[in-house]
Amino acid sequence: MTEAVPDDTAPPDAEDVEVELFIEALRRAHGYDYSGYLRASFKRRLQALAARKQAPDISSLIGRMLRDPAMLPEIISGLSVPHSGMFRDPGVFARLRGEVLPALASHPRLTVWHAGCAGGEEAYSLAIVLHELGLMRRSRIYATDISDGILALAREGIYPLREARQYAENYLAAGGTASFSDYMHAQYGGIKMHDWLRAPMTFATHNLTADGVFVEAQLVLCRNVFIYFDAALRRRALQLFADSLVRGGYLLLGLREAVDRELVTRWFEPLGDGLYRRLSS
Repeated sequence: MTEAVPDDTAPPDAEDVEVELFIEALRRAHGYDYSGYLRASFKRRLQALAARKQAPDISSLIGRMLRDPAMLPEIISGLSVPHSGMFRDPGVFARLRGEVLPALASHPRLTVWHAGCAGGEEAYSLAIVLHELGLMRRSRIYATDISDGILALAREGIYPLREARQYAENYLAAGGTASFSDYMHAQYGGIKMHDWLRAPMTFATHNLTADGVFVEAQLVLCRNVFIYFDAALRRRALQLFADSLVRGGYLLLGLREAVDRELVTRWFEPLGDGLYRRLSS
């Protein structure tokens, strides 16, 4: 029996072509470049966005996007991945508290860049740790994301009430020295982080696919963002972070994110748990 030979001349899936056309249209019309995002997850978000806008297909969504610039904020928010959590992966925050931030405490000013901050949960978590270590007054957290809509939610610092118990447990597991309730209050059917936690924060738009160095920092966080990037975009972001960090500064990625080890060791010393230290040369 002769083995069947794959038909390389078969036409591509129509929806996959639509995804590529959408990416190109968004780049040309508005300057947002998603070409480095992994296609499977990007396609799912695009399908969900089309369904919310009651567009029969992605091609229809392209036409509406090009003819109605007011749709752009909703499109960018829909293509972003806003899921996060307070003190997510508590062991990582315990290392920040016990190892990383004390090592950086000798700097007269401590600058943190949180790239891809999503809803801001981890930025508020970091502010709490800085407060408990007595470092908040001389620290600055620059929390950036590609989506203005997501950043607006992060500034509000309001999260679902159903998450409060898990956040409190994560806080204690991360080495919290007070009560999580000291940093929030119930409001609008949810929990609202206290306004004073935003004192060291600056929220700003930044696009990792196209923009350059945002700030010189001693610590850069970019957690669970690389899982949506292809290899070329991961390389770009790694070099951007290396250029942003002072010598001896720290980079924190997600626990399960793939990086090119040969590339990352060009600039960083791997420390485990997604943590890397910028090499001095």
